[in-house]
Amino acid sequence: MSSTFHSHTLSNGLRIVVECMPGVQTAAAGFLVRAGARDETPDMAGVSHFLEHMCFKGTPHRDARRINLDFDNLGGRPNAFTSQDRTFYHAVTRASDVARQIEILADLMRSILPPDEFDLEKQTVLNEIAMSQDNLENVAFDLLLDKVFAGHSLHWPVLGYESTVGPMTRERMHAYFQEHYAPDNMILLCTGNVEPQMIFDEAQRWCGDWKPSGYRRTRVPPAVHTGTAVRQVTRFNQQVIALCHAAPPAVDPLNDTADAAAVILGGENSRIFWNIVQTGISSRAGSFRLDYEDCALMILYGVTEPDNAEKLTDALRAEAATICRQPVADHEIQRVRNKQRTLLAVEGEAPYHRLTQVMDDVDYRGRPRTVEERLASVAAIGADSILECFRRYPLDGEGCLISVGPRNWPAGG
Repeated sequence: MSSTFHSHTLSNGLRIVVECMPGVQTAAAGFLVRAGARDETPDMAGVSHFLEHMCFKGTPHRDARRINLDFDNLGGRPNAFTSQDRTFYHAVTRASDVARQIEILADLMRSILPPDEFDLEKQTVLNEIAMSQDNLENVAFDLLLDKVFAGHSLHWPVLGYESTVGPMTRERMHAYFQEHYAPDNMILLCTGNVEPQMIFDEAQRWCGDWKPSGYRRTRVPPAVHTGTAVRQVTRFNQQVIALCHAAPPAVDPLNDTADAAAVILGGENSRIFWNIVQTGISSRAGSFRLDYEDCALMILYGVTEPDNAEKLTDALRAEAATICRQPVADHEIQRVRNKQRTLLAVEGEAPYHRLTQVMDDVDYRGRPRTVEERLASVAAIGADSILECFRRYPLDGEGCLISVGPRNWPAGG
C-alpha cells in the first residue's frame, strides 16, 4: 500500500507526523511523550506509569467517566503504555472521526491529576506491583534488569517499587508532569486516510497554546554488566533461568538482523523450541530482544523443574554457541523473512499497527520509514549478516546468568 509522510512543527515545539494511507477506512492518532522510567529519579521510580493512569482520571473538560464515554461514543479504541523510555497514548476510530479523536487525546495530555482520584489510583498501582511479584517470570525479569543495568536508571522496573510509589505525592507528580508533558518533549502522530493540513490545523487548535518547558532529554548509555544473580523464592515451584548478552541497539543497522536471529533461536518452531522444549528440558523457553535507542539485550530463557536448572543452562548456552559459530541455514532465514514479510504486510494495511511502527522510527531514528523500506531491511538479512551480528555482539561469552525459584542455584550467585 502506497503512503506518504507529512510533518509540521508548531511554534511551541510540538512536532506532528502524518502518514496518509489512501483507501483505508480508519485513522489512528497518538501523543508520544518522550519520557519513561529511565528518565525518573531513584526516589520517584514508577512515576511515569502512575502518571499514565492519572491522565485518564480527569481533565479541565472531562472527568474519568466522560473520557470513557466520549471515546466509546466514537466507537474508538483508546489505549496507552509506559516503557523504560517513552509513554504513548493512542486510539483508532473511523477516519471521519479523527478530529474528534485528536481533541480527546489532547485533553488527556492536560490532565488535572484530580486530587480525589490520586490515592485511589495509587492503590491500583500498588496492587499491580504486588501482582507482578506473584509472577515468577516477572520477578526474574526485574532481577535481570537490576543486575544487568546496575547503577543506571534502566535497572528499576517500569512499575516502580512499593517504597517509591507508596510515599509519592501529587505535587511531585505534577512537577514531573509539567516538565515532561510539554509540547517540546512530545510528538503527535497520525496514520490513516486523513488530510495532513486538517491534522495540523487540529493540532494548532487544541495544542497551540501549550507552553514549552525547555526540557531536554539527556541520556547516558548504560554499561551491560555480566556475572550471576540468584534469587531464592520458595513460594514458587519452578525455576527460571535466563542468559543475557548485549545486542545491537534499535538504531544499529544490524537491528533487524538481530531480531531475525532471535526468532531463529527462540521463536515459534525455533531451535530452542525443538531442542529444549520438545525434548522435555523446559516447559517454556525462547529468546527475545529488549532494545532501546542506545542499548539492547538478547535474552535466552526457560522455565523448568528446579533440579533441571543445570541442564537447562547448558542447553541454552549450547544453542547460543552454535548460532554464533556456524552459518544459519538458508531455510531458517527464509522462514523468518516470510514471517516478517507477512507481518509487515498485515500491519502495513492497518493504521492502528502502523502508528506504533511510525512512532518507533520517529522517536529512535528521527524519521518514519515506509513499509517498503522495512521490507528491504528484512530482505537484506542473510547468514553473513547474522554471523557479523554475533561477531560484534557474541552470545557465547560469560554474559549474565539469572536464576530465580525455590532452588538457591548456583550457590554464591
